[in-house]
Amino acid sequence: MDTTAKPVYDSANNRVSAISELKELGNYRYLLGQLIRRDILTRYKRSILGVAWTMLNPLGTMLILTFVFSNFFRSEVQHYPVYILSGLLVWNFFSQGTNAAISGLVWGGNLLKRIYIPGTVFGVSAIGTALFNLVISLVPLVIVMLIGGAPFYWSMLFLPISILLLTAFTLGFGLFISSLAVFFPDVAEMYQVLLTAWMYLTPIIYPETLISANWLPYYKLNPMYWMVKMFRLPIFEGRIPTLQEFLPALLWAIIMLVAGWAYFTSKSEEYAYRV
Repeated sequence: MDTTAKPVYDSANNRVSAISELKELGNYRYLLGQLIRRDILTRYKRSILGVAWTMLNPLGTMLILTFVFSNFFRSEVQHYPVYILSGLLVWNFFSQGTNAAISGLVWGGNLLKRIYIPGTVFGVSAIGTALFNLVISLVPLVIVMLIGGAPFYWSMLFLPISILLLTAFTLGFGLFISSLAVFFPDVAEMYQVLLTAWMYLTPIIYPETLISANWLPYYKLNPMYWMVKMFRLPIFEGRIPTLQEFLPALLWAIIMLVAGWAYFTSKSEEYAYRV
């Protein structure tokens, strides 16, 4: 018997279920933390403004959009800068997180070919980094509210739940779209076009009151409609979402997370050969 033979990792023989992948992710929590730390440091270490850029980026976009659209929606939306910035923070988190999930899995291809790492670690780290950026981005929102004289409501204590639902949905969708991008490289490019269209089909820039009653049911089929609403209601309207508003967001978050996680893990043994 040859005792000198070296063990060879073969990902094709390492099939994992969605549940075991979750357990493995816990075992690799140190690596997960290091990936998030690396992404944050890489993003800011060469930037003159550093972390401040995370706050200035949505603030600058808000100023431009407010200047362009405030004349159209001034009578429709009071405190329009708060309205638009609250929507932009949600959208930036979603778009940055899902895009980072795609690039993270591709970047991690060399590691997947050499050693066993749960593929979900790259998607979770991407969302973790986006979550850090979202929390930092709340600072300019508070500043805009103070300058504009917008009221602060007790309902804003609901925001952690809103962020939790948004994070679950984004993680599930990020895992799903990154898995597709591995097998179909054009998906990454097509996704940018989809994101642009998706943003304008979500009431971020314009008020929901402008949507025709005939079209509103179709808008409500858009999961990001509910994610933005969960975030915006406690801030802008000063109330906690009703059960009829909360349930669609909760269902979208759960379904997307479970479906995205299950689909991603069902293909995990193939990633090392595809990226």
